[in-house]
Amino acid sequence: MKKRLCGAGVAIGVLVTLGALPMHASSVPEPVRDSLPLGPVDLIETRTTQTVQPGVTLTRVVRGEADPSLGWTVEVSFPADDRADASPDPDAPSTVLEDRASAAGLAADLVRDGFHARAEKVTTAKTADFAGGTLGWRVRIGLFDSQDAATSERRRLKAAGYTGSTVYTGWDGDPAARGPWHIDILVIDPARFRGSLQASYGPDLEGRETTSELAEAAGATAAVNAGLFVLDPEAGAPGDPAGVGVYDGRLLSEPVAGRPGLMLREDARRTRIDRFRWQGKVAAGDRSLRLNGINRFPGLIRNCGGSEGDVPTSLPLHDVTCVNTDEIVAFTPEYGQRTPSGDGLEAVLDADDRVVELRSPRGGPLPVGGSSVQAIGRRVADLSGLARIGERLKVETGLLDQKGQPVGLSDTTAVLNGAPELVRDGRLHVTPATDGLVHPGDPSFYYGWVHKRNPRTLAGTTADGRIVIVTADGRDAEALGLSIRESAAVAMALGLRNAVNLDGGGSTTLVVGGDVVNDPSDAAGERPVGDALLILPGDS
Repeated sequence: MKKRLCGAGVAIGVLVTLGALPMHASSVPEPVRDSLPLGPVDLIETRTTQTVQPGVTLTRVVRGEADPSLGWTVEVSFPADDRADASPDPDAPSTVLEDRASAAGLAADLVRDGFHARAEKVTTAKTADFAGGTLGWRVRIGLFDSQDAATSERRRLKAAGYTGSTVYTGWDGDPAARGPWHIDILVIDPARFRGSLQASYGPDLEGRETTSELAEAAGATAAVNAGLFVLDPEAGAPGDPAGVGVYDGRLLSEPVAGRPGLMLREDARRTRIDRFRWQGKVAAGDRSLRLNGINRFPGLIRNCGGSEGDVPTSLPLHDVTCVNTDEIVAFTPEYGQRTPSGDGLEAVLDADDRVVELRSPRGGPLPVGGSSVQAIGRRVADLSGLARIGERLKVETGLLDQKGQPVGLSDTTAVLNGAPELVRDGRLHVTPATDGLVHPGDPSFYYGWVHKRNPRTLAGTTADGRIVIVTADGRDAEALGLSIRESAAVAMALGLRNAVNLDGGGSTTLVVGGDVVNDPSDAAGERPVGDALLILPGDS
């Protein structure tokens, strides 16, 4: 059961608006003032606000109400053998869009087999880098008053040899839908904030922990799930950030080339969103080799955007694992208890960066405080020629901003990965194509991930430097979630000058005072994640 935000010493304010009526400025902390642009303007919107700690407020927004025009249906999958359908990731979109003729043919087959099937055209709006228009055609069966009734029909569909899923039509993204929406908004004001912000991946990078576990371990007042991460064991180590990861000033996961990240400092000042690249090398004296990655399985590049020679692309391609048979990857002490095993060569370094072992095959424990460099394929010969027992190998990495300039990192700096960008310089700037969310030949991915409403976690900054973190519940008839375009519109309505989507879906989790205060969408409850953004109390 969901735990609510009540407790001794917490000031609660409730404000109700009808439609777009003005609100009293003192009732709600900036920037949570204007009604959210979700559904028709006449919807009832309630807000409950509390102070989490000095300089940090939390507002719960409930907008709209149950819409009798919405209902449950069965969305039929087209036959496919793509990775999305085979992935253990519960958020992976199924293949549910095809061309008009294929959809009409499938619907006809279903009608012949006794189902009330229909083919529907799906169109999507234009974004900053995607033309929009017709995505494809979907096939659905019936419209039911309850989820149970739709699920019963899905079982009948399966018995007839088809596959499909039970979906609520409120998740489609129709702007006429009347809700409801459940949105939580954390605002951190650096002018009054005396605590600290930290990014935590837990005991090691390769493992997963829940947001509440990470919050409890650090004694955090509040916490939210953060960056995208590896979930499929065939894509690498579950929990490993699938993009840029900087913790306590250390670059521990390389960027997906050019994708956005949220850069924070412990004091909550000078927060920014930038597009990051990186450079890395391993050197012995005046000789050096270029690195392909940090703290990930050699040869597997989750979300792509790696090096030239990666297959199928060296550009970002979201939720796809690109491969490269010839790589050199560095491992730091933070990775885990053992480095990945397999064919190739591994130079094991002690805490003073001296080579103490050359392992082939690679993989195994590291010395206390030690690290390693692994090579596969044709790069084994390169590393073999560089590494010598007893000699020092120096791993050097650096983060670059979108202008190609080095990014200064101190021990109070964190960078969390995300995608796509939502707002830039105070204007809508949604970038699904640039950030790899448009899959060539697979419109179902865009439909499921970008176009439809889902649980979301997003973050950004206002013009005066406040940090705003938003979570939206979804995948429920009582909480519709947000499309990516709606996420951007909400960010704009909250006064964000720059904003980025972080991880969402079943990962979306908000913890306050040790309690999970939103409603995570996974059937099992709170999902273990790769990392979290923590808000720690100040000195008492």
